[in-house]
Amino acid sequence: MLRRFMVWGFLGLVVAPGIVGWAHSGNHASVHDTVAAIALRLRDQLPEAALRTLTVTQVEAALTPAERDILGSHHLTWEVNVPVVLTVLRDPALGQDPFWFTERGFQSNGLSVKVGDKTFAAWEKSFPAGEVGLGVNSLKGGGDHYFVALRPQTPGANLTVDHLYPGQLRLGVLQVGEKPFVDRDETLKEVPLALAGQVLVRTERARRDAARLVNLFRWTEHPATSRPDQIVLTWAGDPQRTQTIQWRTSTAVRRGRVAYAKKSEYFRPRPVSLREVRATGPERFSDPYLVNQREVHRFSATLTGLEPGTTYLYAVGDGSRAGWTEFAEFTTAPDQVVPFAFVYMGDAQNGLDRWGSLLRTAYRTRPDAAFYLMAGDLVDRGNQRDDWDSFFHNATGVFDRRPLVPVIGNHENQGGHPTLYLRQLTLRTNGPTGLEPERAYAFEYSNALFVVLDSNLEPATQTPWLEEQLTKSKATWKFVTYHHPAYSSVPQRDNVALREAWTPVFDRHHVDLALQGHDHAYLRTFPLKANQRVATPKEGTVYVVSVSGTKSYPQDPRNYTEVGITNVPMYQVLDLQISGNRLVYRAYDGDGGLRDQLVIEK
Repeated sequence: MLRRFMVWGFLGLVVAPGIVGWAHSGNHASVHDTVAAIALRLRDQLPEAALRTLTVTQVEAALTPAERDILGSHHLTWEVNVPVVLTVLRDPALGQDPFWFTERGFQSNGLSVKVGDKTFAAWEKSFPAGEVGLGVNSLKGGGDHYFVALRPQTPGANLTVDHLYPGQLRLGVLQVGEKPFVDRDETLKEVPLALAGQVLVRTERARRDAARLVNLFRWTEHPATSRPDQIVLTWAGDPQRTQTIQWRTSTAVRRGRVAYAKKSEYFRPRPVSLREVRATGPERFSDPYLVNQREVHRFSATLTGLEPGTTYLYAVGDGSRAGWTEFAEFTTAPDQVVPFAFVYMGDAQNGLDRWGSLLRTAYRTRPDAAFYLMAGDLVDRGNQRDDWDSFFHNATGVFDRRPLVPVIGNHENQGGHPTLYLRQLTLRTNGPTGLEPERAYAFEYSNALFVVLDSNLEPATQTPWLEEQLTKSKATWKFVTYHHPAYSSVPQRDNVALREAWTPVFDRHHVDLALQGHDHAYLRTFPLKANQRVATPKEGTVYVVSVSGTKSYPQDPRNYTEVGITNVPMYQVLDLQISGNRLVYRAYDGDGGLRDQLVIEK
C-alpha cells in the first residue's frame, strides 16, 4: 500500500514510493479528427431519416479497422515499467458502450467505488509492461467518464507510470477523499479494501463525449430565411449615445443595413429622412452537425452619435426596397439622474418556449423596464447553434425593443469556451486588461453602476478591475452580476474561492445587490457583510439567486437565507426611485403573482 505521496508541480512529476508519473510527450493518433471524419462521412452518406435514428450498433458497423483501433486504444495512453492489473471504474449506465471494453477482454470483478452518490463498477484486465492504451468513453455520449486504477501483477514490485496522454491526466492514490477527475470537485466516498491504495489515474470528465456519434446530428426548429430575424439590442458602447443591433439571415443575404430616426421627428407632418448605417458582416456561422441548415449569416451594427434619453425607430435589412423589417424602437440611456426600472432573470437554459412566455409576461407587465439583465446560462448547450436559435426565437418582440445585458454562465462555456456567445452578442470591451474582451464589462445607467463578471474564470483575473470600477464610480446604486453564487442555494454547492475573492470588495464599496444564477432555486439572502448577517441593506449586500427556466433544483436551509423558493420560474423587477433614493425589488412568477419583495432606502 502507498503510504506517502508527493507532487512536484513545476516538473509535472508525481512521486510516491515506487511510483513515478511524467507529463505526456510524443505524438498520438487524434481521436478528435477521427470522430470528425466519421461524423461527416455518416452525414453525407446516410439519409436524414437514418441520421435521426442512428444507434451505437450502426455506428460500430460503419467504423473502418483503422478507426476502430484509434477509438479503441488511443483515447488515453501511458507507459508502465512492469506488468500491471488495470481496473477501469466506469459508469454502469453506459451498458455495453463502448465496443472496445468487452472486445478487449475486460472482466467485471464484482467490486465498485462511490463518487459522491454515484456508483462506478470495476472491470479489470492484465497488461504487460510498456504502453497501455484505452479507448473512448462512449459512442452515444452522456454518463460519466471512467477513471483507472493500477497495481503491479507481482506484489511489491516498483511501478513507474509515465508519458501520460493527454497531458491533463494526473496520478493519485485510490482512497477515500481523493478526486477521480481533474476537472471536478467530487471525491471518492467508498473504496473497497481490494482496490484501496492502488495508483489512481485521474481523468477529465469533460472528455466523456469526445467520441459521441449517436445523437450528434441536430435539426434547428427555426431555420434562417432571407428576412432578418434574431434581432437583439445590446450595448457595445456608451448606453447614452450608442445602440448596437445584431441579427441573422440565411447565406443568401450578403449585406446588412440599419435605417433609423428619432421617433419624435419621424412622426412630424414632414418626417425626416431615415439615416442608414452599414453593418459589419456577414459573418458566416457553420455547424456541420446541424443537418437542415449548416450555415447562416450574422450582422452587427453600432449606431453612434445618438442623443441621450431619446427614443429611436429602426429597421434592419439588406438595403433593398423590399428587404427591410418592420419598425421597432429603442430608447437611449438618460444623461441625468432619473427614475428607471430593469428586469433581472436567472438561468433560462431549459424549456425555452415556457421561458419565452415568462419573458413576454414581464414585458407586458412592465413595458417601462429599460433593459433585461440575464445572469448566465441563457441556453443549455452553448456550443450548439440550434439552442441559440430557440433562445432568440422565444425572445422575439422583447430583445429587439429592450437591450439585453448578458452574463456568461457555465453552459455558455460548453466545449471549453463561450465561442457562440461572444460571436453572436456584441458587448462592451471595457473589462480587465489581459482578459478576453466582452467576458466582463461595466456601464452606468442613470444613478446606477452595473458590473458584469465572468465567474467561469479564476476570480483573481477580475478582482483588481472590480475594485477599480467600484472605487471610481460615484453612482448611488451599485449592482454586480455573475453566474455562480457567492452564497449557494443548492445542497453541496459552495463557491468558496469566488466568495473569498469578491465579497470583501463588495463590502468595502457597499454593493447593494449581487445578481446571480446557476443554482435553479430562488434565494434572497439577509443583508451580509464579512460573511455575517447585518441589520439592514444599508449596512451590507443582498445576494439573489434567480431562475427563469423550467429546470429546478432542491434547496437546503442556510443561515443566510431570508427567502427561498423552489420549482417556480420567476423574473425580478427592480425599480430605482429618485424621491428618497429608494429601490423597490419585486419577484414575480409566470402568472404575475408576487413571490418576494424588498425595499431599500438610502
